[in-house]
Amino acid sequence: MEVRNCRGCGRLYNYIGGSYRNLCPECIGKLEDKFQEVKDYIEEHRAATISMISQDCDVSTKQIEQWIREERLVFSEDSPIGIGCEMCGATIKSGRFCEQCKSNMVNNLGSMYGSKGVATAPSNNSRDAARMRFLDK
Repeated sequence: MEVRNCRGCGRLYNYIGGSYRNLCPECIGKLEDKFQEVKDYIEEHRAATISMISQDCDVSTKQIEQWIREERLVFSEDSPIGIGCEMCGATIKSGRFCEQCKSNMVNNLGSMYGSKGVATAPSNNSRDAARMRFLDK
């Protein structure tokens, strides 16, 4: 096991990986409690902005934006909350990319994959080379 210092409180803990890097289990629990508080606040105050949520729930705007990018928080189209797409800067309600950029990425990846051509079947020579052989006595 790897021992690390917690980024939040400074204590040593056994690092086992996960989505919250460099946080001890206690700080992860506190952060999850804050997430639930933010989620409940948003349900009660649908017209709240990110700065209002940040002030009232005592959470940084950066953390709220991270939850939005991770798609843990998703907002409706009529909500004033929105963040910028990482590629084009268009306002989105959840995730990292807008629908247009997602579509472009899918098309580009599909064309790259399709341009390689169809894989050919292995010839009998390569099959014969990989076979097990026995010695006659």
